[in-house]
Amino acid sequence: MIVEPGPLLAAIDSPDDLKKLSPEQLVQLSQELRQFIIDSVSIYGGHFGASLGVVELTVALHYVFNTPYDQLVWDVGHQAYGHKILTGRRNQFPTNRRYHGMSGFPKRTESEYDAFGVGHSSTSIGAALGMAVASEYKGEHDRQHIAVIGDGAMTAGMAFEALNHAGVENSNLLVVLNDNCMSIDPNVGALKEYLTDITTSRTYNKVRDELWNVLGKLSKFGPNPQQIARRVEQAMKATLLKQGNLFEALKFRYFGPVDGHDVQHLVTIMRDLKNIPGPKLLHCVTVKGKGYALAEKDQTLWHAPGLFDKITGEIYKKTPDKPQPPKYQDVFGHTLVELAEQNDKVMGVTPAMPSGSSMNIMMKAMPDRAFDVGIAEQHAVTFSAGLATQGLVPFCNIYSSFMQRAYDQVVHDVALQNLHVVFCLDRAGFAGADGPTHHGAYDLSYMRSIPNMVVAAPMNEEELRNLMYTAQLPENAGPFTIRYPRGEGVMPEWRTPLKKLTVGTGRVVRKGQGVAILTIGHIGNYAVRATKELAAEGLSTGHYDMRFCKPLDEEMLHDVFSRYRAIVTVEDGCLPGGFGSAVLEFMADHGYSLPVRRLGIPDRVVEHGTQDELYKECGFDAAGIAAAVREMSGKIEALAPVEKVLL
Repeated sequence: MIVEPGPLLAAIDSPDDLKKLSPEQLVQLSQELRQFIIDSVSIYGGHFGASLGVVELTVALHYVFNTPYDQLVWDVGHQAYGHKILTGRRNQFPTNRRYHGMSGFPKRTESEYDAFGVGHSSTSIGAALGMAVASEYKGEHDRQHIAVIGDGAMTAGMAFEALNHAGVENSNLLVVLNDNCMSIDPNVGALKEYLTDITTSRTYNKVRDELWNVLGKLSKFGPNPQQIARRVEQAMKATLLKQGNLFEALKFRYFGPVDGHDVQHLVTIMRDLKNIPGPKLLHCVTVKGKGYALAEKDQTLWHAPGLFDKITGEIYKKTPDKPQPPKYQDVFGHTLVELAEQNDKVMGVTPAMPSGSSMNIMMKAMPDRAFDVGIAEQHAVTFSAGLATQGLVPFCNIYSSFMQRAYDQVVHDVALQNLHVVFCLDRAGFAGADGPTHHGAYDLSYMRSIPNMVVAAPMNEEELRNLMYTAQLPENAGPFTIRYPRGEGVMPEWRTPLKKLTVGTGRVVRKGQGVAILTIGHIGNYAVRATKELAAEGLSTGHYDMRFCKPLDEEMLHDVFSRYRAIVTVEDGCLPGGFGSAVLEFMADHGYSLPVRRLGIPDRVVEHGTQDELYKECGFDAAGIAAAVREMSGKIEALAPVEKVLL
């Protein structure tokens, strides 16, 4: 199905075309852009509410500023669909987030209008500041630099660090604060309360508007009235809001709050801001999901709803004819509550992803024992470490890709002190349509290199439950990592009795001859399919679910290396330094000499696509595993005559 744009939008292939419109026409264009996004996402899928909330902001920014010479940086990137559509990618939009199609996030290699590649939050201000300083250094004093950041992303330390730096650089930087009280889930913390106080104080807003009306009348007499008015406004903020202005304390000129859906007013304001030097912050109040009533009402559900009927609002769901396995995330959430009911020391921590990680189940059942700390992965880890020093057992649930942001805290605050923190790394391996910014490719490698750390991955839901149970036991009172993928497991009947596992032990899935497959985690289920296919061909292949990447089951590995003549390792993680590397290290340390073939994520950036599409591309889907076994079997047969001669 082809989505037809409205007449104004159909004529826009670049911001130069946009600038041909009158300010009055921008209202209609915004309506057409919003409808085009609704129509497209309902048919093709993708992120939804965030882009609807910044339609007018997007139109105004490209109308006023000279992009791409003026550099526009979108934080996170969930809200950049309108930006992509207005910058020459309207016809490619149906390929959004599809295999070999357009990225769901801004990406420098995709367009010159994408000034900075994003996917993780809170990077926009720092990146835009770096660009601004570089422009000053190169003498490009007319160049503008704009960072569009949501209020949720402001909760991360990176955003504050960049604001703190920008205030003393006095560079040509505009920060547009998109304030909708939402990231994916509702925002939390003192900053949210602070912004709410500003946006809801009717007295402050009324007096501020009157003050600036007077300022407009006085400005023709020179700069002194402006300076006086600025001082009056600062005093007014402190009095009426009972607090100083955070952004002005960081030496930003603060403007707002303004209606982020009044495109003509935004154009007027932004034209004025272009001529004001130094760091500035424009505070825009918006509604996530604006223009689609259901998305405005339930902003978390409609962040990325999948395919839906735009008329009725029905979100299309599969209706299987038999029980389906649950998502690993839901198994985690329910099992955590089960453990917490048995052990009053168990706590839950997540950085702004309670729904995505299913921590919301514990937050609802035990609100005093589960914490959403905002988009602040570093704090989440150190906060968990603090809990652990007092004898509690925090389960710190962070997406694998986002855990990279807190690596120093894992090393310094948890591992060096050998504290009992359980890291549950969600979305490990290929994350699917979100692509390389969200793939959890590196955790096996970076976690297994840390002293005191246990690194494990379940092959199914039962193993996830048992690993969680094992991790919280007193005898395992040290850092413990459990990683699992996005999406469904393999066990419809998953509520199995909790059982203690011995740390560093694997299990035999299938015994065979010749070639053994060693797997870690959910990808082992693809090896099960491969061994069945190979068995039908007459190849008896062994399969071992290692379960632990660190410590390895050395007893099992000694048996494997003495029983088989070739090895294939499989992991949904990066090959350098990962599980296969650990097996090679074991082999070298113990003097074994067998041909080994490692399958996993190669040492390159893998783009977006479904998990199965990416497994196939990288050669470790069921067919790829079977092909590797056949190849190794051929090597064994080629070696056999030589070995007989030597004997």
